[in-house]
Amino acid sequence: MSEPFHLLSYFDDLDETKFEETSLADPGYNCIAWAANDNSRWWWPDEDSYWPDSAPREHTFEAFMKAYESLGYKLCLDSSIEQNVEKIAIYGDNTGPLHAARQLQDSRWHGEWTSKLGPYEDIRHIDLNCMCGRLYGTVMIYMSRGMAD
Repeated sequence: MSEPFHLLSYFDDLDETKFEETSLADPGYNCIAWAANDNSRWWWPDEDSYWPDSAPREHTFEAFMKAYESLGYKLCLDSSIEQNVEKIAIYGDNTGPLHAARQLQDSRWHGEWTSKLGPYEDIRHIDLNCMCGRLYGTVMIYMSRGMAD
């Protein structure tokens, strides 16, 4: 597969051994939706996108946390693997949230992460830090919820 929008040039700690494309480009959903397990719509707190009613339509970490809380996520301490627990990570910088990733539960990739790259591809990546950089900032928040049976 080809590099999505020259992916490697945006992330200092990412190389061909640290990620794998897992879908084709799809402008119908973004990373915030993908972390919420929703690939049917674009999530963002603007008027033109989906946003949970319980979350304020603001580009703040608090609003993004409220959006994920509407799905049962709660603030947690870290990205450690926990049995029967789904985790997400919210990236950002001093301007606010910029990206979200979801920890994979699939037995083949258990503990690795998945990200949607804007309107581009979804990727599986070995850790959270390899997505840090000028595009997404750093991991600012971890959230978790128990898995449905």
